[in-house]
Amino acid sequence: MYIGELVQDLIHKLEVGAGRRVLRVATLTVVVMALVFLYDLRAYRNFSTPEAMDMAQLARNIAEGNGYTTLFLRPLSLYLVQQNNEARQAAAPLTAGADFAQIQTAHPDLANPPVYPIVLAGLMKVLPFHFNVEMKKSFWSGDGRFLRYQPDFYIAVFNEFLLLGVMALTFFLARKLFDPAAAWLSALLVLGCALLWRFSVSGLSTLLLMVIFLGLTWCMLKIEELARESQPRPEWLLALAAMAGGLAGMGALTRYSFGWVIIPVVVFLGLFGSQRRMWQAMAALGMFAMVLSPWVIRNWMVSGTPFGTAGYAIAEGAYFPGTVLEQSAHPDLNYALLLKPILHKFILNLRGILENDVPKLGGSWAGMFFLTGLLLGFRSLAARRMRYFLLLCLGTFIIFQALGMTGLSTRSPEVNSENLIVLTAPLVFIYGGVFFLTLLRQIKLPATQLHYAVIAFFVVVASLPMIFTLCTSKASPVVYPPYYPPDIQKTAGWMQKNELMMSDVPWAVAWYGHHQCVWLTLNMQEDFNAIGDNYQKPVTGLYLTPETMDVPLLSDCARGGDNSWGRFLLKALAQNQISTTFPLTHAPSGSAGVASGLFLTDRVRW
Repeated sequence: MYIGELVQDLIHKLEVGAGRRVLRVATLTVVVMALVFLYDLRAYRNFSTPEAMDMAQLARNIAEGNGYTTLFLRPLSLYLVQQNNEARQAAAPLTAGADFAQIQTAHPDLANPPVYPIVLAGLMKVLPFHFNVEMKKSFWSGDGRFLRYQPDFYIAVFNEFLLLGVMALTFFLARKLFDPAAAWLSALLVLGCALLWRFSVSGLSTLLLMVIFLGLTWCMLKIEELARESQPRPEWLLALAAMAGGLAGMGALTRYSFGWVIIPVVVFLGLFGSQRRMWQAMAALGMFAMVLSPWVIRNWMVSGTPFGTAGYAIAEGAYFPGTVLEQSAHPDLNYALLLKPILHKFILNLRGILENDVPKLGGSWAGMFFLTGLLLGFRSLAARRMRYFLLLCLGTFIIFQALGMTGLSTRSPEVNSENLIVLTAPLVFIYGGVFFLTLLRQIKLPATQLHYAVIAFFVVVASLPMIFTLCTSKASPVVYPPYYPPDIQKTAGWMQKNELMMSDVPWAVAWYGHHQCVWLTLNMQEDFNAIGDNYQKPVTGLYLTPETMDVPLLSDCARGGDNSWGRFLLKALAQNQISTTFPLTHAPSGSAGVASGLFLTDRVRW
């Protein structure tokens, strides 16, 4: 009898008690883990963006105790460091052959803010990262062919867990703003968003930044809630405002352009704070400055600029086309801040964002419900005010994304570190999902179960890009062209530790090859020779991939003349000729050759 009562009590808890919640959470956990496994099996790819490889190699340098230094050398970075060190030493006698560009030793990184690389460095300390390409073990290779790079995969799995954290934060925010139905729908829309899954395996800092942004949104929601109390506690409001400013600063140290979110934060506090709203706005702004200032001072001490090479992103695509500025050995920075080219760039990029990105917010047509739902009136004052905050953030992100777009957005139009508006996707799903539920509740269906069926159908349709990704033929994890890690490691292994390589994919050489590599200069004569002449470290290895060899060589020859890399490659590949004035004339052949590109060096090394 006792056992029967125990079983009956257990069944009752599973049906209507606390056990029902446990069962629901356990089921969701199993489904989510199965989805992660299936996605990694069907759709995972190694890193494909320069930013991901750049931050990963920087993280490894930090983990190995080499400080915040980089193996990926931008000519612009070398120029800035050299100019700054020469100016600082102007009062003292110049030392002959001094390494003002800091190329002989470890070169300081000027392109990336520190938070994400430091997080990855901690991950590398905890997990057993193996940086050599694995060609014999299954999963990492198949039939003797390279498939997956283990560090890329570990970083992707870490970001997938961040995606699950984004889903959980979205759930709690939606439940606080609306109700459990909106919370579950919003979380499922995040889980089924193909674009967010692509970001998770890209190796970029987007998911970490999204977690920070949702934490910032929670702070703003709590401030709005406490400010409406009859007797709000000013110390709590000041603490939350300072926390919001700190999170904005932390986000700026994850991605510089995110720092502009401090504008919506200050405006929101000024509009919807308590009676001491100006003090709260000042607390947020002050904490933001306190968090950001030490890093700005570091950059100024190293390069004479507050944000290093990243500060010139506004000039790329304006006066300087493509990546010309970062590849310039002698950049003319007097043109970097010309207003007219920057305005033209802004208008051109803004048009593309408004035509292509905004209509499909979050990578799904479910975002259209958000845009339509802007006309919906909410009974909840908090929901209305937080919608204003979302619109402020969205408008700010659109403006500064248009200003900061560079060649990275051209290389990968959606999945790149310059995509700011994707950060609003969870909040867009919350408000879009609420609008859909509001419409559904106006429909009188004969049974409650039909409501759940319609919601399930909505989730499935919104997740169709994700479903198609999982159901279509399995894609190769190798991102070739242009990246083939075994060949990159082979060519880097031929070089001595203190020798300098040059490549059109220097971020890949730095990450996969673990070797110092400078970005391919604008031409193969003056700028190429300037690297050795200006910095007393000649290039002794040149690795060119389909990144350069697949471009229209004839048009490149016409534009660049005799000194263009296009003409150089045309002679080297079609005529098997290398200019006698070029210092690198030896290339491996036969079994020692490099199938994925062209490798030239100053002597036989294989």
